[in-house]
Formats: sequence, C-alpha cells, structure tokens
Amino acid sequence: MPFDEGLAERIREALADVRGVSERRMFGGIAFMLHGNMFAGVVGSTLMARVGPDRYAQALRRPHAREMDFTGRPLTGYVYVDEDGTAEDEDLTSWVAACRGYAATLPRKKSKAPRG
Repeated sequence: MPFDEGLAERIREALADVRGVSERRMFGGIAFMLHGNMFAGVVGSTLMARVGPDRYAQALRRPHAREMDFTGRPLTGYVYVDEDGTAEDEDLTSWVAACRGYAATLPRKKSKAPRG
C-alpha cells in the first residue's frame, strides 16, 4: 500500500531546519530518523509517532491517536495518529515536535557499513 506522500511532505516541511534528519523506506511506508533513531513515519495515511514510554499514555488520550500494533502486540512508546489528527498543520507540527523531542534524548546510532 503506498503511503500518503502529501503527509510525508508536510512532515519534511516541519523538519526543514532540523539537522540530523534522514528518511528510510520501511513498514510499507516511510520513516523519519534523527541521528539514526526513528521518531515518526507515514504508513498509508496514518502518522506513526514515537513519543517514548513516559509520554505514551498521554499521547493515547489525544484525539485520533491509538495503539500502534502492526505486529498484533502494542508497541509501548509508539502510537498511530489517524488522518483527522494530522489534518491541521498545528496538530501535525505538535506531534512531530513531540516525537523529535523524544528522539533527541536517545544516543546517536552509528552508521552501518554498506552491504556488499
């Protein structure tokens, strides 16, 4: 299933001035990384938000947020945010900032050697 390129572009715009951000195709969508740590992504038309374990319960109380359970088991620290929860730029920016803030607390990952 293709991912919502419009949502991905809006995330890129919200991150335009942030150093250390990269993108990687995964989960059938696209993931945004900060210094090698995934912090947000787009799967279909849904935002995948990594808020961390300390803000997980709070994030689930936000409108249009739900458990991220693509494996059949909820991933603590990650939530899905449905389209209505990211329709307004202010809401999307708030989610992206929260995710980026959590990722900034994580140690940088070392670059992996290219396969070959």
